[in-house]
Amino acid sequence: MVLLRLLVQLFISFIFLRSKQCFSSNQSPIIVPLRTQNNHHISTRRLFSNSSSKTTGKLLFHHNVTLTASLTIGTPPQNITMVLDTGSELSWLRCKKEPNFTFIFNPLASKTYTKIPCSSQTCKTRTSDLTLPVTCDPSKLCHFIISYADASSVEGHLAFETFRFGSLTPPATVFGCMDSGSSSNTEEDAKTTGLMGMNRGSLSFVNQMGLRKFSYCISGLDSTGFLLLGEARYSWLKPLDYTPLVQMSTPLPYFDRVAYSVQLEGIKVNNKVLTLPKSVFVPDHTGAGQTMVDSGTQFTFLLGPVYGALRKEFLLQTAGVLRVLNEPHFVFQGAMDLCYLIDSTRATLPNLPVVKLMFRGAEMSVSGQRLLYRVPGEVRGKDSVWCFTFGNSDELGISSFLIGHHQQQNVWMEYDLENSRIGFAELRCDLAGQRLGLDVKNLA
Repeated sequence: MVLLRLLVQLFISFIFLRSKQCFSSNQSPIIVPLRTQNNHHISTRRLFSNSSSKTTGKLLFHHNVTLTASLTIGTPPQNITMVLDTGSELSWLRCKKEPNFTFIFNPLASKTYTKIPCSSQTCKTRTSDLTLPVTCDPSKLCHFIISYADASSVEGHLAFETFRFGSLTPPATVFGCMDSGSSSNTEEDAKTTGLMGMNRGSLSFVNQMGLRKFSYCISGLDSTGFLLLGEARYSWLKPLDYTPLVQMSTPLPYFDRVAYSVQLEGIKVNNKVLTLPKSVFVPDHTGAGQTMVDSGTQFTFLLGPVYGALRKEFLLQTAGVLRVLNEPHFVFQGAMDLCYLIDSTRATLPNLPVVKLMFRGAEMSVSGQRLLYRVPGEVRGKDSVWCFTFGNSDELGISSFLIGHHQQQNVWMEYDLENSRIGFAELRCDLAGQRLGLDVKNLA
């Protein structure tokens, strides 16, 4: 009996080590196409737990674009589509057939699907980074709930299953098998099977795959692109600028410690630095005011004083270049109140000032069409409505700065967990995709 227990312990240790070392630094990177899902007139969930939002009643995002990746799961393989989200930890899939959901994962059809009991060490210890504690359901399974700020939720049990990214097949991966929940828009939610959590939490895909580095590049043509898992060693990729991840050893109520948190230090508009005290960019004693890089949020949101200063300067520098939409009650996505009228027949945008986000040790330039977004369906005579792609966090009840994926278009984004930093470099992501053998233009 003692020998048997020893063998079981050795087997568990072997599986655990495999899960930590499943992606070698010498292995060729895995490239996964990213596709655009256009969600007109819907509310796309964003997760803001007590660790990153002081109030949730006001928060309502109306994203028009999400980034999705296609992969397979189970034995035999089932095709699934997941939203790429560096702002979430637990990946989850819809597992229950409902009339409104076209795409689901059927666990009963997979030989490798294994439910996780609440008595297991996985349930007891590896769920510590989740925003809400897991519980034990009537079937003695490890039960999870993810509550979103728009009053929607995902609920189900944890399970092991085999996910496949191209030729990469990691060991059994923990995910959430959703069997109930509420949605703000089931019609649009039904277009994907679930969500791929890629933050620094212990149950994210990043950590479970033993992945120490990954990158993505989003095309400015149609917001499609690719996800690269592993080390990117290409002669055509110019050196990246790096900014360190902010580490917080002491738990704070409004600081998300498993997010990709960086330090924003200032903002320039055409090389004019906004006159703001450094303290407005630094998290306070509660952790409010952190800056998070998030592929699951479409646009960039700044805390009120910073947004107000940027709005004022951008308005000043575009006077005579852009016509302001003078409709005081028109606020795009509840937080973007600087909008313009641009002739619908115009082929290109006028020359705009460059906005530079000044991070610790690096700067990210936001220019051209990354600064303005054409609002679907909003037309005024011969003009279309375009809104400034920076919004006011305060209007959404968020106590954080969020760097969304629209501002990351045509930027190579590298998440380097080995060295606790994020790197970026400007380049044409459609051309980079072609160099990697992808036809990015046809991925949408």
